[in-house]
Parts: sequence; structure tokens; C-alpha cells
Amino acid sequence: VQGEGLLSDPGNAMEAPSPDEDLEGTPEEGFIFVLEKASLETAKVGKGYQILNCDDHPNFLRRHGKDPADYRPDIVHQELLAILDSPLNKAGLVKAVFVHTSKNVLFRISPHTRIPRTFKRFCGLMVQLLQKLSIRASNGPEKLFKVVKGPVTKYFPAGARRVGFSFSAPEIKDMKTYVNDLPEEVSVVFTIGAMSHGKIESTYTDDFISVSQYPLSGACCIGRITNCLENKHDIV
Repeated sequence: VQGEGLLSDPGNAMEAPSPDEDLEGTPEEGFIFVLEKASLETAKVGKGYQILNCDDHPNFLRRHGKDPADYRPDIVHQELLAILDSPLNKAGLVKAVFVHTSKNVLFRISPHTRIPRTFKRFCGLMVQLLQKLSIRASNGPEKLFKVVKGPVTKYFPAGARRVGFSFSAPEIKDMKTYVNDLPEEVSVVFTIGAMSHGKIESTYTDDFISVSQYPLSGACCIGRITNCLENKHDIV
């Protein structure tokens, strides 16, 4: 349930979508991004449903015993912009993007999607997605956003290299060297946290690394990844 445990009045909580039975095919070889623990939680505030965030709903969250600092949907917005606006994606090398929310909803985003520039419009789109389960392109049948069944690993190509990122990872890697050492013919899945603090579960990753001696935002980490891949593949 989206908002489950958050709202004492069941009339205020929006039901989570039942994951779509129509499973998508496995992405083709290339690069896949997974954004874990994204804060995209809906609740009825006033007359309509909204994505809860620390700036607009601090009193609402405190009334229901929640820490507003945990509600940071702006993080996943920034990360999606970093991935989908990258030359790496524009060159066609990003094959899929998945977002896994803190409430265990998984959705897939087409690399052809243009994410709303403003946070307010992004939140409106996320409310629409969680209510309708998918959002189609305005000029065609392609589903730009689609809620899918987990676990996310079922969508990874066979033999994909799975890399998780965290400042708390046991070793720091030079990203340029790491990317250049990746095998050419193997798909690579990059998993980045989309929460304000804590770390991702590294149960399905082959490598769990940090890319800097300093804590970086998720969007900055993604920028390092995409930039190194662009250099390796001669994308200007």
C-alpha cells in the first residue's frame, strides 16, 4: 500500500498498484540503471493525492510519526535527469532504467522518456503513474513508464555485470580505470541509491564500490559513471 503505515485513516491512503501482469522483455545488451529505495510515497493531502516530500508536507508527516528528512523524492528526480539527459543515453547505449521505491513498487522507464524539468510536474507525473500503472507517449503507443513485477533482477540480461555504488562500500575505485576494464560484450547494471541516507542492499551485485573519497549525491555519482562510459565509447 502506498502510504501504508503512514496514515491512520484508511480513507486517506491510496492503494498501491497491483504490478502489471504483462512483463516486459529483457533489455538488449547495453547499460541499465537501477535506482533503489526511491522516496515516492503518495497520500491524500487536502483534496488530492500528492507525492510526499519534506518541504511541502513536514507537519503532515510529523503528525503521522514520520521523519520528514526521509521524504526526498527530489533525489530520484535529479538522478533520472542525470541519466536520461546524458550523451550516453542520447547515443542509445542506455537500454533501460528501473526505479524501486521504498514501498516496494518497481517501475521501468523507457530511455526515450523526457523527464519533466520541474520538480512539481515530476511529482504530478509520479502520482499519475502510481494510479494508472503506466504512462504512454503522447505521440505513439510506447509506454514511457510502466509498473512491473519484481524482483528487478528478472529483467537483467543473462550474464550481466552488476555493480552497486555507495560511499560506505569497502573499496574506492577510479571510475575511468574501472569502466575501461569492463568487458565489451557484456551488459552492465549500475545500481545507485535514491534515498537521503543509508545504503543500498548489495545482495544482487557482483561489485560494490565507491567512486570517490567524498560522499557524493546520486546525480553526481551517475555523472561520473556516464562521463567515463562516454569517454570509453568516444561519445562527445
